[in-house]
Amino acid sequence: MSDTGRQSLTDKAGAALKPDSQKTTGEHMGDKFKGTGDSVASTLQPNSEKSTTQKAGDTFSGNSNHTDQSLLDKAKNAVGMGEHK
Repeated sequence: MSDTGRQSLTDKAGAALKPDSQKTTGEHMGDKFKGTGDSVASTLQPNSEKSTTQKAGDTFSGNSNHTDQSLLDKAKNAVGMGEHK
């Protein structure tokens, strides 16, 4: 379960696992909008107020407020599904 105002972990996983080449323009725009909103929410919400699940999700998705590549992006890149081929 995600914290209020945050993208659910199921939605994040679903968007990340579908290859970009199979997404419609609307899906690309939706992913970008939701990802940006979730990143902003992650930045504004202090870690002390995040649930354990949300902290784990932020770590996995790269929303830990620094520029390191997320584990999910690294995995996608390793199999050729990411932006950085």
